[in-house]
Amino acid sequence: MFCVECGKEGPIYNEGVCISCYLKTHTFTQGPNIIDLPLCTHCGSFKYKSNWTSDLFGDVLRRIIKSNFKISTELNNVDINTECKEMKDGMSCDVYISGVVGDIEVTEKHEILVRLKRTVCDVCSKQFGGYHEAIVQIRADKKGLSKKEINSIKITVENIITDLQLKGNRGLFITEIAEEHGGLDFYISLRGPSLIVTKKLQELFGGEIKQSSKNIGMKDSKQLYKMTYLLRIPSFRKGDFIKQNSSFFYIVSIHGNKVKMIKLDNWEEKIADLKTIQKANIIGGEELVQEMILISQTEDELQIMDSETYKIHIIKKPKPIKFDNEKLKILKTEKQFFLLPNKNN
Repeated sequence: MFCVECGKEGPIYNEGVCISCYLKTHTFTQGPNIIDLPLCTHCGSFKYKSNWTSDLFGDVLRRIIKSNFKISTELNNVDINTECKEMKDGMSCDVYISGVVGDIEVTEKHEILVRLKRTVCDVCSKQFGGYHEAIVQIRADKKGLSKKEINSIKITVENIITDLQLKGNRGLFITEIAEEHGGLDFYISLRGPSLIVTKKLQELFGGEIKQSSKNIGMKDSKQLYKMTYLLRIPSFRKGDFIKQNSSFFYIVSIHGNKVKMIKLDNWEEKIADLKTIQKANIIGGEELVQEMILISQTEDELQIMDSETYKIHIIKKPKPIKFDNEKLKILKTEKQFFLLPNKNN
């Protein structure tokens, strides 16, 4: 077969011409020279169709090109690349649309102006208006939160929120953090993630969750509720010493409603429900720990010296073990001394 355009003998692609001649007289992509793209001036999100997105400009632009450009079905294995330069009111972009026609690779270039229309997105608008669907309240049983605990909880909640945002919760944000009644109130934009935050805090600090709701009206024929999630964490913390039924315990960890403790007279590990030890007497925390010097030891006893008063005391070993440490950590109560375990015991 001969091409009617160039006269060469060979395969005919379409319309009686070879692929080379066909490509000279045909284009496979067509699109606008100007594209308007809404940009949130506060968070940098772009509006694509009816939705706001925090995706990168290049990714959003490629989606816009796919939906606004006419691309011939003859062009296979389509690939879109862009090169943009920032201008006063937008971006000047070279768009390269590549593909394969027949067995030949084709690239067509378009010059477009992307006009950035600066506005405020839906999420920022809600955030500036104080919008929230839930309040996460953190309270400490019997006593208020310490400054250290307040800072720790704030950082923990902010990290959880950031992690959930990165997983696609674009509409999630903290509207306000308030210190109330010795505790913390977090005003959060979405109900579902607020419950996740509360449960994660319960895992870390223990305690009991109570929730309540308040009817705030209707939208799209549906009732709207504002939720309050209250986490009341126990009065004792990790690292505290407690007395229960004449026995002394060291709190190793608190996860949900489970408390891991060490019985100080024999170093036995115990897992207890939070409710069973809620009424235990709190002896104190790290401030009660003293460092004493090991003088001598037998199979059952230790002779130790107070490094401040130089008094000698004899205490029972919690279990038959030889101590090589020169200095030992001791809990001193009104009537007793207890040797504290360390990582090597």
